[in-house]
Amino acid sequence: MPSFRQLAESDRFADVIRVLLALGGITAWCTLRGPADAIVPALLGAIACALAETDDAWRGRLRGLVVTLICFALAATAVKTTIGTPVVFALLLPLGTFLLVMLGAASGRYATIATATLILAVYTMIASDAAGGRGAEGTLALVAGAAWYGVLSLLWSALAPQRAVRHALARLFESLAGLIDAKAAQFEPVRGLDHDALALAFSRRNQGTVLALTEARVALIDRIGRRQPRGRSASRLAMFFVAQDIHERITSSHYPYDDLAQALYHSDLMFRFGRLLRLQAQACRERADAIRRSAPLRSIALPAAALDDLRDAMAFHQQTRGAGTALDDALAALLKNMESLQALIADEGSLREDSDIALQGNEPSSLRDALRRVRLRLNRRSMHFRHAMRLAIGMLGGYLVMLALHPLHGYWILLTTLFVCQPGYGATRRRFVQRIVGTTTGLVLGWALLRALPGGDWRLPVLVATGAAFFAFRLRRYTLATGAITLFVLLCFDRVGAGYDAIGPRLLDTLLGALVAALVIRYVLPDWRVRRLDDLVADALLAYGRYLEQIAAQYASGRDDDLAYRIARRDAHAAQAVVAGNVAELLGEPGHSPGQGERALRLLTALQAALSHLSTLGTHREVIAPAEASAVDAAARRIAFGFNTLAEHLRAGTPAPLLGAPGLDEDTSHLTQAASGALRLFDRQCLLLARVHDRIAGGAQG
Repeated sequence: MPSFRQLAESDRFADVIRVLLALGGITAWCTLRGPADAIVPALLGAIACALAETDDAWRGRLRGLVVTLICFALAATAVKTTIGTPVVFALLLPLGTFLLVMLGAASGRYATIATATLILAVYTMIASDAAGGRGAEGTLALVAGAAWYGVLSLLWSALAPQRAVRHALARLFESLAGLIDAKAAQFEPVRGLDHDALALAFSRRNQGTVLALTEARVALIDRIGRRQPRGRSASRLAMFFVAQDIHERITSSHYPYDDLAQALYHSDLMFRFGRLLRLQAQACRERADAIRRSAPLRSIALPAAALDDLRDAMAFHQQTRGAGTALDDALAALLKNMESLQALIADEGSLREDSDIALQGNEPSSLRDALRRVRLRLNRRSMHFRHAMRLAIGMLGGYLVMLALHPLHGYWILLTTLFVCQPGYGATRRRFVQRIVGTTTGLVLGWALLRALPGGDWRLPVLVATGAAFFAFRLRRYTLATGAITLFVLLCFDRVGAGYDAIGPRLLDTLLGALVAALVIRYVLPDWRVRRLDDLVADALLAYGRYLEQIAAQYASGRDDDLAYRIARRDAHAAQAVVAGNVAELLGEPGHSPGQGERALRLLTALQAALSHLSTLGTHREVIAPAEASAVDAAARRIAFGFNTLAEHLRAGTPAPLLGAPGLDEDTSHLTQAASGALRLFDRQCLLLARVHDRIAGGAQG
């Protein structure tokens, strides 16, 4: 059955099956063998443990499970011990929230565990309030439910150790396909296109691709570690390196696209480049499907035919126009890049014996390293610190509102505040609407079920199904996921006779919790009042300078994707992605003027252009003559120094000197056809980088 096979190969299928097994096992055990009153805390423990799960190999999952269980036990014990003393609880709640959020600064794994621990703590509050009990039995059942899910997760990881890597690589190639489509849109043979808008769309796509590259790299590091990869592990590592090369090539820009469309308006070359790119994007999607199914790669006959047609069109263009201009050099380099891109898409992946296959990990190397990362973010300018403060104050504010309005059964306010309050204003605003709509839907459906149907064990399969549905929808359809988990929690606490079928109080709690989250994101350390976009742009410029220096060095020593080069390239793309995300958040915030928004967009498009020119230089790395290599090194040092100087001026808020002075054009005028194509390409791209430098310097004062 193709439909079932497609479902089984989806990213979320394994997660949903594990949750079904965990919740179903708990329900069956507690109904048939165990204490019936343990079912609610055990189910909540399993849900919270599933939220804390990461795509690690079994060793990483085991370490994460131990930390998760310790955090869960401490959080549940602290809640049960202090919940009857409002003053102590009001002091412990914001402190614990702040510490857990700051724990997430150590790494993504600990951030996931910290968030799940906060969710479990609120579930414990609701369960304790519902049952009126404060004993240790509920805590034991909660930890037991979490441990049961952890055991299932470990077994699943041991039986399917490479599934997460396959899915991460498949998502990476799907993201590359979307990026190639965005690049193809820039080759539309139409004059007067808004290329800035197309560049912004490409930047957003590139942000997702950078994230997909990071996820794939983390999955590979976790599976391979320091071992020499063999067999399928080596093949998948080679695929990752192929994806990195594709990414660098597709982010390159050989000539300004508006000038290209103007110069080639009466030619079909632009159309042929765009068509070839779209076919290559489709080939990347087919490759993603093949990776997900562990199937052989399909034929790429259509892109190959399109490439042959492009070669013929290029040959005719050269015959009619001659050669020697900067446009002709750019077209020749662009065709060469398309040929290399085609070969990469058809490459099934193989590691050379002399290749540098080291990967840089993100996890802290020791407890001291983890604490150092946390300390670095303990300052007012850190977005992590600001989110920790906002959430801590929001949880305290929600608790005080609960005490003032209805102390009994009001912990749903805290649950809503926790889910709605996100690190950014835009994300919080989206969650505000999604949470209210989803919770309302879940409550209405739950109320209808509880009113229309009699009580009994018929609700247990519904409990299991709604818990699994939450994990099926939570990453892509949060409103549906919220409705499912609301119905799950509602049915859970109806079993302990808490009267949670009262639709009015729960809706009121949801509105109050969302309102608290909206107030703290708006008035507690709001990001737009201290946001320094210039600081992030400066970070990107420094990363660009390091990337350029690594590129220039390989024009003397030869092309080599060693670890130092890959780190510099990744840092440059990551820095640009941070700026893109920051600008997206800024445009959704109420604290900026239209002029600030326009300036942010100008800076983002300029940074994207600079990164494209750097990627072009990285794409065409090759050994050149020593005399030309020294010229390349001098030009690279000049541009890198200009970027570094501009970064310093941006941080200080002072005017920066321009780099693209007339002298630069004079320095490049001596190049003729006697110079190698690589040197002419490098020279042209440095001139374009200098112009981008001046755009940023001008935008910094706009």
